[in-house]
Amino acid sequence: MIDGAIKTKGKSWYQRLIRGFWKNPNRLTAAKVMITTTVVAIPAIVWGNLNMMVALSLGVVAAALSETDDHPKGRYKALVITIVSFAITTLSVFLLKPYPVYFGIGFIASTILFVLIGGISERYRGISYGAVLIGIYAMLGYQEQHNWHEQSLYLCAGALFYGLLSLILLARKPWRPLEEQLSGGFIALSNYLEEKANNFPYEKSEQANKQAILNIQVVTALEKCKEVINIYSEEVSDQKKLIPYLQRFMLLQSLHERAASAHEEYEELGSKAEYKELLEGFSELLHQLSHATQLVAEKMLTGEKYEHPVSIGWIVNALEFEIDKLPEHDKQLLELLLHNLTRSHQSLSNLNKPERSTSIPRLGQDTRSAWKRFTYQLSWSHPRLRYAIRLSSCFLIEYLLIWYFKLPKGEWMMLTTLFVSQPTYSETRKKLFDRIIGTVTGVGLGILALGLLPTQVGQILLLLTSIYSFFYWRHLNYSYAVVFISIFVLAGNQLTSITLEGIFIPRIMDTLAGALFSFLAIRFLWPNWQHKQIPNLLAQALQNNAFYFKQITENTENQNDDYDYRLARRLAHKSDNALTLAWQSMQVEPKKREHATNKTFTLTYLNHALLSHLSALGAFYDEKKYTSLNNEFDVIIEETLNKTAEKIKNNDDRKISSLKPVLIKLKNIIDNSEPNEERQYLRLKYNIAAVSNKLVKQSKKIKQLN
Repeated sequence: MIDGAIKTKGKSWYQRLIRGFWKNPNRLTAAKVMITTTVVAIPAIVWGNLNMMVALSLGVVAAALSETDDHPKGRYKALVITIVSFAITTLSVFLLKPYPVYFGIGFIASTILFVLIGGISERYRGISYGAVLIGIYAMLGYQEQHNWHEQSLYLCAGALFYGLLSLILLARKPWRPLEEQLSGGFIALSNYLEEKANNFPYEKSEQANKQAILNIQVVTALEKCKEVINIYSEEVSDQKKLIPYLQRFMLLQSLHERAASAHEEYEELGSKAEYKELLEGFSELLHQLSHATQLVAEKMLTGEKYEHPVSIGWIVNALEFEIDKLPEHDKQLLELLLHNLTRSHQSLSNLNKPERSTSIPRLGQDTRSAWKRFTYQLSWSHPRLRYAIRLSSCFLIEYLLIWYFKLPKGEWMMLTTLFVSQPTYSETRKKLFDRIIGTVTGVGLGILALGLLPTQVGQILLLLTSIYSFFYWRHLNYSYAVVFISIFVLAGNQLTSITLEGIFIPRIMDTLAGALFSFLAIRFLWPNWQHKQIPNLLAQALQNNAFYFKQITENTENQNDDYDYRLARRLAHKSDNALTLAWQSMQVEPKKREHATNKTFTLTYLNHALLSHLSALGAFYDEKKYTSLNNEFDVIIEETLNKTAEKIKNNDDRKISSLKPVLIKLKNIIDNSEPNEERQYLRLKYNIAAVSNKLVKQSKKIKQLN
């Protein structure tokens, strides 16, 4: 389960090595692939059939790339579907390859079908991607002199062997995928806290946008955790076994909400020499909380018991002591921040003492059937269908070139296209440069390495080392991963007696051609420029912020079920992420829209600032002490955000009322009230109103983006 009883002291070097692999998911996956490839290579080497060895290893790679996080029962189902789809695809290649017209029609139609099937769920996305990939591998390995079933058998056998090994390991640790996802969430939160600590208290707009980008990683990790929890809930018969993982998930959500909180502008205090050490203390507290969340992530993967750093308690006590000495006004600015961070400290210190609970909190789920999810994509405006058409169009052009010019191994163009083509312009452009640079470097290094290792043993070792390195770097650095997969391919070519003479130029030309077709497709077929999406994204963000604010400030009838509140929080963060990602994408779009990029930067910064202030108020959701104060102001703020969103959506030029009167009244109440907790909460609402007012003003310039 989450915390095992593994002891770390007195471990042998072997035990420490194994612990290191469990601690690093990338290393573990890479080791699984390399071990499987080694095992399947042994009989091929014994029989002297190196073509068989390379085909088996390609099957292993395709299966590993198809694998998704799943419960053992789900993994078993996925493995069956994977092998069946691989068998159908590879057999179709070898049976239809002699008939170019039929083969071309079947290949293009199956590509579109597989891409759409991949849109049903994460499980099917992996399988369908692997099916397209194994089809290209089969095309590369096709030789007329081979039996029609031989290569298909080898490819599927390699995939099956990897799937069985992975399934056996998963059966030993059935909760491992869920632990890895939760661990990834805590690591993302640790990075976010570290960035916040490095910039505290001098947070400028550029730094805030960097935090917004890191916030994307946290929210994405939370979404993945939710998906895997839902997958497990479908397969686990005893739902109570999920409770410890759900508690960690809820803890991660609450820690993120507090981490994303922004209470006041602290630069003014930072300019005073007497407050320098105190603010450095807050920065150190954030550093230590970042370290603590990193420890939680590590212990979840190794099964060791988490021990909360004692230093955090000392820092909290020291800050409390120093804050008590401050003048009342300055004390008010820092007390709420300390209270917020102290709650994070307390939550982490009680990590091993979770509340006993038999109730399972609700999580959002897609309740549509697989058929409804599939048919939903059958619209010309759906991005998945557009992506399928772009990818298949590239494949069609490349297949015609290969067929007409009789290009040997021209399928490398298709392989490059499959790796480079992405649903958006910015993602495709980034993959394009990474692929070209990685391939050129990999081919160059591969030729050099094979020159130094002319024997079969050396080439096999290079093949195994490169495939391990590819899977290790796949999620860490795509360029590095491409370097190693290129070396893997060259080693495989050499083992199958394909000489290296003249391979450099054709390989590079195929890569450039595949990348070029991918770029032209996304550039001219529904490029979906992000500056055109900003108005809708901003409107959605304003609506979700208003919904989040409403859930925070209204008292719920059922205090035991906070699903609506958690849903509102999730939607607000997802909208903020979408806006930030759009701004990021605009930076690589044509420069003629540079003015729109600058305006979007301001909107993104203000929206993230508003969400940070909402998170500060939401961090006290459980207390419900003062969130309902001055409800008439809450209604005005919420209505203003919603009306602004409707105005943007409807392209309405009518003027939206300013929140300035609300700000004046709130400030008067704050200035005339006694320093206490109630006043602190009112200051948070004042900050929300102030940023909302700025965001409403900036939204008036939304038309200038187009």
